[in-house]
Amino acid sequence: MSGPENSQSSIPQNIQHYYDRGLEIHRLSGAVGELELFRTKEIIGRYLPQPPALILDVGGGPGIYACWLAQEGYEIHLIDPIPLHAKQARQASQNQPGFSITSASIGDARNLAQADHIADAVLMLGPLYHLTNRDDRIAALREAYRVLKVSAPIFAVGISRFASTLDGLVSGFLDDPDFKSIARRDLADGQHRNPTDKPHYFTAAFFHHPEELEVEVGEAGFQLEKIIPVEGVAALLQDLPERWSDLDRRKQLLETLYWLEDERTILGVTGHLMAVARKR
Repeated sequence: MSGPENSQSSIPQNIQHYYDRGLEIHRLSGAVGELELFRTKEIIGRYLPQPPALILDVGGGPGIYACWLAQEGYEIHLIDPIPLHAKQARQASQNQPGFSITSASIGDARNLAQADHIADAVLMLGPLYHLTNRDDRIAALREAYRVLKVSAPIFAVGISRFASTLDGLVSGFLDDPDFKSIARRDLADGQHRNPTDKPHYFTAAFFHHPEELEVEVGEAGFQLEKIIPVEGVAALLQDLPERWSDLDRRKQLLETLYWLEDERTILGVTGHLMAVARKR
Protein backbone atom coordinates (compact mmCIF):
# COMPACT_ATOMS: atom_id res chain seq x y z
CA MET A 1 0.00 0.00 0.00
CA SER A 2 1.30 3.44 -0.92
CA GLY A 3 0.72 6.88 0.56
CA PRO A 4 2.95 9.96 0.39
CA GLU A 5 3.61 11.64 3.73
CA ASN A 6 4.62 14.96 2.21
CA SER A 7 1.32 15.84 0.50
CA GLN A 8 -0.14 18.98 2.00
CA SER A 9 -3.68 20.14 2.68
CA SER A 10 -5.19 23.19 4.29
CA ILE A 11 -7.23 22.64 7.44
CA PRO A 12 -7.95 25.09 10.30
CA GLN A 13 -5.76 24.65 13.36
CA ASN A 14 -8.67 24.02 15.72
CA ILE A 15 -9.89 21.11 13.59
CA GLN A 16 -6.32 19.79 13.25
CA HIS A 17 -5.90 19.99 17.04
CA TYR A 18 -9.17 18.15 17.64
CA TYR A 19 -8.22 15.21 15.43
CA ASP A 20 -4.62 15.14 16.61
CA ARG A 21 -6.00 13.90 19.95
CA GLY A 22 -6.51 10.55 18.21
CA LEU A 23 -10.13 10.16 19.30
CA GLU A 24 -11.55 9.38 15.86
CA ILE A 25 -10.23 5.84 15.78
CA HIS A 26 -12.53 4.96 18.71
CA ARG A 27 -15.58 7.01 17.69
CA LEU A 28 -17.53 4.17 16.08
CA SER A 29 -17.52 2.02 19.20
CA GLY A 30 -20.34 1.71 21.72
CA ALA A 31 -23.99 1.35 20.75
CA VAL A 32 -24.38 4.73 19.00
CA GLY A 33 -21.11 4.34 17.09
CA GLU A 34 -21.91 0.76 16.11
CA LEU A 35 -25.35 1.83 14.90
CA GLU A 36 -23.80 4.56 12.74
CA LEU A 37 -21.21 2.12 11.39
CA PHE A 38 -23.77 -0.59 10.61
CA ARG A 39 -26.23 1.77 8.95
CA THR A 40 -23.54 3.53 6.92
CA LYS A 41 -22.23 0.23 5.57
CA GLU A 42 -25.72 -1.05 4.83
CA ILE A 43 -26.78 2.11 2.97
CA ILE A 44 -23.56 2.26 0.94
CA GLY A 45 -23.88 -1.43 0.12
CA ARG A 46 -27.24 -0.84 -1.56
CA TYR A 47 -25.69 1.32 -4.27
CA LEU A 48 -22.07 0.20 -4.76
CA PRO A 49 -21.06 -1.53 -7.99
CA GLN A 50 -19.74 -5.06 -7.68
CA PRO A 51 -16.05 -5.50 -6.87
CA PRO A 52 -13.50 -5.08 -8.15
CA ALA A 53 -14.20 -1.38 -8.63
CA LEU A 54 -12.20 1.73 -7.78
CA ILE A 55 -13.49 3.71 -4.82
CA LEU A 56 -12.17 6.95 -3.32
CA ASP A 57 -12.70 7.40 0.43
CA VAL A 58 -12.33 11.18 0.70
CA GLY A 59 -11.87 12.26 4.30
CA GLY A 60 -11.59 8.58 5.20
CA GLY A 61 -10.16 9.14 8.68
CA PRO A 62 -8.34 6.21 10.28
CA GLY A 63 -9.56 3.82 7.61
CA ILE A 64 -12.51 2.00 9.15
CA TYR A 65 -14.63 2.10 5.99
CA ALA A 66 -11.64 1.74 3.66
CA CYS A 67 -10.58 -1.45 5.44
CA TRP A 68 -14.12 -2.83 5.17
CA LEU A 69 -14.22 -2.12 1.43
CA ALA A 70 -10.77 -3.66 0.94
CA GLN A 71 -12.08 -6.82 2.61
CA GLU A 72 -14.99 -6.77 0.16
CA GLY A 73 -12.56 -6.82 -2.78
CA TYR A 74 -12.55 -3.17 -3.87
CA GLU A 75 -9.59 -1.07 -4.99
CA ILE A 76 -9.86 1.60 -2.31
CA HIS A 77 -7.87 4.84 -2.09
CA LEU A 78 -8.14 6.87 1.11
CA ILE A 79 -7.46 10.62 1.21
CA ASP A 80 -7.49 12.59 4.48
CA PRO A 81 -6.09 15.96 5.56
CA ILE A 82 -4.90 14.70 8.96
CA PRO A 83 -1.48 12.98 8.86
CA LEU A 84 -2.34 10.90 11.94
CA HIS A 85 -5.39 9.49 10.16
CA ALA A 86 -3.41 8.47 7.09
CA LYS A 87 -0.86 6.76 9.36
CA GLN A 88 -3.60 4.95 11.30
CA ALA A 89 -5.26 3.84 8.05
CA ARG A 90 -2.00 2.34 6.82
CA GLN A 91 -1.55 0.50 10.11
CA ALA A 92 -5.12 -0.80 10.00
CA SER A 93 -4.49 -2.00 6.45
CA GLN A 94 -1.35 -3.84 7.52
CA ASN A 95 -3.38 -5.55 10.23
CA GLN A 96 -5.56 -7.30 7.63
CA PRO A 97 -3.06 -9.10 5.34
CA GLY A 98 -4.43 -9.95 1.94
CA PHE A 99 -7.02 -7.17 2.10
CA SER A 100 -4.90 -4.06 1.90
CA ILE A 101 -6.08 -0.53 1.27
CA THR A 102 -4.56 0.37 -2.11
CA SER A 103 -3.33 3.76 -0.90
CA ALA A 104 -3.73 6.19 1.99
CA SER A 105 -2.53 9.72 1.34
CA ILE A 106 -2.79 13.21 2.78
CA GLY A 107 -4.96 15.50 0.69
CA ASP A 108 -7.76 18.01 0.48
CA ALA A 109 -11.30 17.20 -0.67
CA ARG A 110 -11.37 20.48 -2.63
CA ASN A 111 -8.30 19.58 -4.71
CA LEU A 112 -7.98 15.86 -5.34
CA ALA A 113 -4.89 14.50 -7.06
CA GLN A 114 -6.83 11.84 -8.99
CA ALA A 115 -7.53 12.13 -12.72
CA ASP A 116 -10.92 12.78 -14.27
CA HIS A 117 -13.53 10.02 -14.60
CA ILE A 118 -11.62 7.24 -12.81
CA ALA A 119 -13.77 6.42 -9.77
CA ASP A 120 -16.63 3.95 -9.63
CA ALA A 121 -17.79 5.53 -6.35
CA VAL A 122 -16.78 8.27 -3.93
CA LEU A 123 -17.28 8.21 -0.18
CA MET A 124 -17.37 11.68 1.36
CA LEU A 125 -18.35 10.82 4.91
CA GLY A 126 -16.67 13.73 6.69
CA PRO A 127 -15.40 16.64 4.59
CA LEU A 128 -18.71 18.45 4.11
CA TYR A 129 -19.20 19.21 7.78
CA HIS A 130 -15.64 20.47 8.28
CA LEU A 131 -15.88 22.84 5.30
CA THR A 132 -17.79 25.57 7.08
CA ASN A 133 -17.84 27.84 4.02
CA ARG A 134 -20.51 26.92 1.49
CA ASP A 135 -18.25 27.63 -1.51
CA ASP A 136 -15.72 25.15 -0.13
CA ARG A 137 -18.38 22.46 0.22
CA ILE A 138 -19.50 23.00 -3.38
CA ALA A 139 -15.86 22.86 -4.49
CA ALA A 140 -15.39 19.50 -2.72
CA LEU A 141 -18.54 18.08 -4.26
CA ARG A 142 -17.48 19.28 -7.71
CA GLU A 143 -14.11 17.57 -7.26
CA ALA A 144 -15.93 14.35 -6.48
CA TYR A 145 -18.05 14.89 -9.58
CA ARG A 146 -14.91 15.39 -11.68
CA VAL A 147 -13.24 12.14 -10.64
CA LEU A 148 -16.37 9.99 -10.90
CA LYS A 149 -17.39 8.02 -13.95
CA VAL A 150 -20.77 8.80 -15.47
CA SER A 151 -23.65 7.36 -13.38
CA ALA A 152 -21.27 6.46 -10.54
CA PRO A 153 -22.51 7.20 -6.99
CA ILE A 154 -21.35 9.58 -4.31
CA PHE A 155 -22.17 9.07 -0.65
CA ALA A 156 -21.98 12.52 0.95
CA VAL A 157 -22.64 12.86 4.68
CA GLY A 158 -23.58 15.94 6.67
CA ILE A 159 -24.29 16.35 10.36
CA SER A 160 -27.92 17.22 11.04
CA ARG A 161 -28.74 20.83 11.96
CA PHE A 162 -30.58 19.45 15.01
CA ALA A 163 -27.89 17.02 16.22
CA SER A 164 -26.57 19.11 19.12
CA THR A 165 -30.01 19.93 20.46
CA LEU A 166 -31.18 16.31 20.29
CA ASP A 167 -27.94 15.00 21.78
CA GLY A 168 -28.10 17.67 24.47
CA LEU A 169 -31.58 16.55 25.49
CA VAL A 170 -30.57 12.90 25.71
CA SER A 171 -27.18 13.38 27.34
CA GLY A 172 -28.00 16.29 29.64
CA PHE A 173 -25.41 18.53 27.97
CA LEU A 174 -28.03 21.29 27.69
CA ASP A 175 -27.63 21.79 31.45
CA ASP A 176 -24.26 23.37 30.60
CA PRO A 177 -24.71 27.02 29.53
CA ASP A 178 -21.74 26.68 27.14
CA PHE A 179 -23.34 23.76 25.34
CA LYS A 180 -26.71 25.48 25.32
CA SER A 181 -25.14 28.41 23.46
CA ILE A 182 -23.51 26.02 21.00
CA ALA A 183 -26.84 24.30 20.29
CA ARG A 184 -28.69 27.60 19.86
CA ARG A 185 -26.17 28.79 17.28
CA ASP A 186 -26.39 25.46 15.45
CA LEU A 187 -30.13 25.95 15.10
CA ALA A 188 -29.73 29.56 13.99
CA ASP A 189 -27.20 29.17 11.18
CA GLY A 190 -25.66 25.69 11.28
CA GLN A 191 -22.25 27.03 12.23
CA HIS A 192 -21.10 24.80 15.09
CA ARG A 193 -18.31 26.24 17.23
CA ASN A 194 -16.83 24.91 20.47
CA PRO A 195 -15.25 27.68 22.58
CA THR A 196 -14.44 25.18 25.35
CA ASP A 197 -11.72 22.55 25.49
CA LYS A 198 -14.27 19.76 25.91
CA PRO A 199 -13.71 17.35 23.01
CA HIS A 200 -17.18 15.78 23.39
CA TYR A 201 -18.61 19.15 22.27
CA PHE A 202 -16.85 18.52 18.92
CA THR A 203 -14.98 21.14 16.89
CA ALA A 204 -15.68 23.73 14.18
CA ALA A 205 -18.21 22.36 11.70
CA PHE A 206 -21.25 23.11 9.61
CA PHE A 207 -24.49 21.29 10.43
CA HIS A 208 -26.83 20.82 7.46
CA HIS A 209 -30.56 21.19 7.24
CA PRO A 210 -31.69 18.28 5.02
CA GLU A 211 -32.82 20.65 2.29
CA GLU A 212 -29.44 22.43 2.29
CA LEU A 213 -27.61 19.16 1.71
CA GLU A 214 -29.95 18.35 -1.14
CA VAL A 215 -29.44 21.75 -2.76
CA GLU A 216 -25.64 21.66 -2.45
CA VAL A 217 -25.40 18.19 -4.00
CA GLY A 218 -27.58 19.35 -6.89
CA GLU A 219 -25.61 22.56 -7.37
CA ALA A 220 -22.44 20.48 -7.81
CA GLY A 221 -24.12 18.72 -10.74
CA PHE A 222 -25.30 15.48 -9.18
CA GLN A 223 -28.64 13.77 -9.69
CA LEU A 224 -29.91 13.12 -6.16
CA GLU A 225 -31.31 9.68 -5.43
CA LYS A 226 -32.11 10.07 -1.75
CA ILE A 227 -31.33 11.84 1.52
CA ILE A 228 -31.18 9.18 4.24
CA PRO A 229 -31.05 9.71 8.02
CA VAL A 230 -28.28 7.42 9.25
CA GLU A 231 -29.06 6.95 12.96
CA GLY A 232 -32.57 8.39 12.68
CA VAL A 233 -34.82 8.44 15.73
CA ALA A 234 -32.61 5.81 17.38
CA ALA A 235 -30.34 8.71 18.33
CA LEU A 236 -32.97 9.65 20.94
CA LEU A 237 -33.15 6.26 22.66
CA GLN A 238 -31.62 6.35 26.11
CA ASP A 239 -31.80 2.55 26.29
CA LEU A 240 -30.04 2.10 22.96
CA PRO A 241 -27.17 0.01 24.44
CA GLU A 242 -29.68 -2.52 25.81
CA ARG A 243 -31.64 -2.62 22.55
CA TRP A 244 -28.47 -2.97 20.49
CA SER A 245 -27.12 -5.86 22.56
CA ASP A 246 -30.37 -7.83 22.13
CA LEU A 247 -30.24 -9.22 18.56
CA ASP A 248 -34.03 -9.45 18.20
CA ARG A 249 -34.56 -5.87 19.37
CA ARG A 250 -31.65 -4.73 17.21
CA LYS A 251 -33.33 -6.26 14.17
CA GLN A 252 -36.58 -4.52 15.08
CA LEU A 253 -34.79 -1.19 15.49
CA LEU A 254 -33.02 -1.43 12.14
CA GLU A 255 -36.24 -2.44 10.41
CA THR A 256 -38.01 0.58 11.91
CA LEU A 257 -35.28 2.96 10.77
CA TYR A 258 -35.64 1.55 7.25
CA TRP A 259 -39.42 2.14 7.32
CA LEU A 260 -38.88 5.77 8.32
CA GLU A 261 -36.29 6.67 5.67
CA ASP A 262 -38.87 8.19 3.32
CA GLU A 263 -40.59 10.28 6.00
CA ARG A 264 -39.24 13.66 4.96
CA THR A 265 -40.90 15.48 7.85
CA ILE A 266 -38.48 13.84 10.31
CA LEU A 267 -35.35 13.63 8.14
CA GLY A 268 -33.45 15.95 10.47
CA VAL A 269 -34.10 13.81 13.55
CA THR A 270 -30.75 12.06 13.34
CA GLY A 271 -27.07 12.57 13.98
CA HIS A 272 -25.97 12.24 10.36
CA LEU A 273 -27.64 12.66 6.97
CA MET A 274 -26.38 10.81 3.91
CA ALA A 275 -27.00 12.12 0.40
CA VAL A 276 -26.84 9.36 -2.20
CA ALA A 277 -26.45 10.84 -5.69
CA ARG A 278 -25.04 9.99 -9.11
CA LYS A 279 -22.96 11.78 -11.69
CA ARG A 280 -25.23 12.78 -14.57
